[in-house]
Amino acid sequence: MARPVLLNWPVLRQLRGADRTGRGVAVMSPVTRATTPRTATADGMTESVCPYCAVGCSQRVYHRDGKVVHIEGNPDSPVSRGRLCPKGAASEQLVNSPLRQTTVRYRAPYASDWQDLDLDTAVDMIADRFLEARRNHWQDEDEHGHPLRRTMGIASLGGATIDNEENYLAKKFFTAAGAIQMENQARI
Repeated sequence: MARPVLLNWPVLRQLRGADRTGRGVAVMSPVTRATTPRTATADGMTESVCPYCAVGCSQRVYHRDGKVVHIEGNPDSPVSRGRLCPKGAASEQLVNSPLRQTTVRYRAPYASDWQDLDLDTAVDMIADRFLEARRNHWQDEDEHGHPLRRTMGIASLGGATIDNEENYLAKKFFTAAGAIQMENQARI
């Protein structure tokens, strides 16, 4: 390791140069001068919304070669004005984690092992079970003949990370299917 030269110390550079306050080039090391931001080498930037809570903080997602390289707050957002909480600031780790599940995992009843399913098979299984539960628990009328047109076999528990439009569509879908038990995690 090279020994530091006395005349190259930051305080001496500050006193010798034009940067007397020590807020610019006087305090920059050669390593700092050579450092470039991750956003400078990105192929592009996409605006997104933080996935963690219902606040809806806007994010700028920088990507290179099909991989997310940096996520920061979007200063153009009226919601967060460029700020992110610690979870939102660390959401790049969520995307690039080697532990992230990228396939549909299924464990059959009474099985001890998980198996991978393709997305079409998983969606078909969910739709079949949804329709079966609706059909098996449908109540057309009560004991007095009053119309009910509901099912007690389907319930919905929404999450706080979806926005108003998605919540509206989920509510409409489950109401049209006859479900009456709808709750949201944000209210619990």
